[in-house]
Amino acid sequence: MKDGFVKVAAVTPKIKVADTDYNTLNSIVEALEAYRQGAGVIVLPELCITGYTCQDLFEQETLLQGALRGLREFIAATGSSRALFFIGLPFEKDGRLYNVAAAVSDGKLLGLVPKRNLPMYAEFYEGRNFASGNEVPEYITFEGRQVPFGCNLIFSCENMPGLHVACELCEDLWVPISPSQRHAQAGANLIVNLSASNETVGKASYRLNLVSSTSARLVAGYLYCSAGEGESTQDLVFGGHNIICENGAVLAQSKRFGCGTIFADLDIQRLNHDRRKLFAFQKQESSAMYLHVPFQLKEQEVKLKRTFARTPFVPENDRDREERCEEILSIQANGLKKRLEHTGCQTAVIGLSGGLDSTLALLVTVKAFDLLGLDRAGIRCITMPCFGTTDRTYHNACTLAGVLGARLEEIDIKESVTLHFRDIGQDMDNHNVTYENGQARERTQILMDIANRDNGMVIGTGDMSELALGWATYNGDHMSMYGVNAGVPKTLVRHLVKYYADTSQGTPTVCGVERLQNVLNDVLDTPVSPELLPPVEGAISQKTEDLVGPYELHDFFLYYMLRYGCSPSKIYRMACLSFNGSYEKETILKWLKVFYKRFFAQHFKRSCLPDGPKVGSVAVSPRGDLRMPSDASAAIWLKELERITG
Repeated sequence: MKDGFVKVAAVTPKIKVADTDYNTLNSIVEALEAYRQGAGVIVLPELCITGYTCQDLFEQETLLQGALRGLREFIAATGSSRALFFIGLPFEKDGRLYNVAAAVSDGKLLGLVPKRNLPMYAEFYEGRNFASGNEVPEYITFEGRQVPFGCNLIFSCENMPGLHVACELCEDLWVPISPSQRHAQAGANLIVNLSASNETVGKASYRLNLVSSTSARLVAGYLYCSAGEGESTQDLVFGGHNIICENGAVLAQSKRFGCGTIFADLDIQRLNHDRRKLFAFQKQESSAMYLHVPFQLKEQEVKLKRTFARTPFVPENDRDREERCEEILSIQANGLKKRLEHTGCQTAVIGLSGGLDSTLALLVTVKAFDLLGLDRAGIRCITMPCFGTTDRTYHNACTLAGVLGARLEEIDIKESVTLHFRDIGQDMDNHNVTYENGQARERTQILMDIANRDNGMVIGTGDMSELALGWATYNGDHMSMYGVNAGVPKTLVRHLVKYYADTSQGTPTVCGVERLQNVLNDVLDTPVSPELLPPVEGAISQKTEDLVGPYELHDFFLYYMLRYGCSPSKIYRMACLSFNGSYEKETILKWLKVFYKRFFAQHFKRSCLPDGPKVGSVAVSPRGDLRMPSDASAAIWLKELERITG
């Protein structure tokens, strides 16, 4: 429950058709085991107490009474368990038989949810035995208590206020307008489905896609539990295919053709964060037809088993990563293409340092020029060596411009910077922020003036991670006429350059391909540095990640803060799990504090960013995704982190 996590379980017990005593006992044993393992919401299959395949035995009073007896036993057996259980059975009301899900918690029957859509096609004939359930709840008497009966029930957790659970049964999911759509608009963020879905060729993949896409469309958790071993195989086989999804992501699924339990840790806070941004989930008039039923969960901290990607901006799968890289390069290049077309510019000016960011900016510019059919000689690569420039980066910049067919111009800025320092009284031996930023601003002035001279456009090189941390010189490398990398985090920049190298885009000759690959791979091996301090024995002395922290940590922090609105303590908890074995907890906490301090203090730089294309779900443009005041205080975020150390 801490940080909005709740463990859920889909439980498929082994059954015997029509043996309600056997089925009830197995259901109790498996459900309680799931509870012992920390699950708070536990779902068993459709008609679990009797078996789904009883057919006309559902007309037998003995079976119906056995089902009622089984429900009473299940309620009694789980009476000391503070969880929300759902179990399926046939239930008679007003002379009609219904296929229902019984919601049970803390020794009480909270409600009965009837199946709304009854399949009457191919192998299914449920309408022969069951009636379609009512939407608006009405009350029935069960064991001397008034219990709501109807589809429009939402079970709301009192001691985890953000958790709202609704239920549908099997076919309800497969129809064009499912009950879950109404449930979600009425506030339910976890949908459970008690199912008995038989196996046919290709059905499993379709079922998985259906559950996944439904959870994505509803921005909800979806807990799907299906019948398995023990159902009749007279004409059908049931595989016990259980699935747990969260907003489109498959968190867990079972192997088919068996029984058992799957677990997943749902992030309810994450779901609620995403819903708050969507007008589609504002309460509808139909919400008035819903009844909210309270329940409570056991107070416990979920021991997280789910994983969090260490590089959330970068897909782990090779194929997905390559597709993502190609797509992002296309977005960047087409954004620049449009800007060049609109302004009539046929010249692009890039400050090429031989580092990672300016390399990516050049590759994107080459792609944009090719899309426009422009001569690459119109790309002006300006290399501006100064006090911190190393031979390695200088030669890489020169080689890169040459092999890509751009025009290279070298302007040594040592003299002009030295004169400027003399004019303002800056001691050349004082390597402070003035010493560093004076070089960055001199370079930007040169780029802007060359762009004016050649009727061109200055292409920005800074990436999103640097913008998040404010690791840019205000009115220096912070400024450009179009920032092609503004939406790309540092961890992704590296993969984009590597992808370009591996696919050898845009170079016609074998010799050119080899030279391009060699120089790009050396750029990838070069430490990230602004090169504003003198080198030591010819090597880079100023390494960015030594100063502001590892970019893989900062990109992790940035993603979960902006994409899901996670609190500092939650991000810390997730980072400790994801980077276990790579960073000590103290190190993670140190850089997380740095992240929040810099993120808030440096927003004034983001408030006046040049235009640049958004490429992913996280962006820091003040005109789009991140509208915050430049003087907002980080105090409460930092106080939360201080409590961790205390």
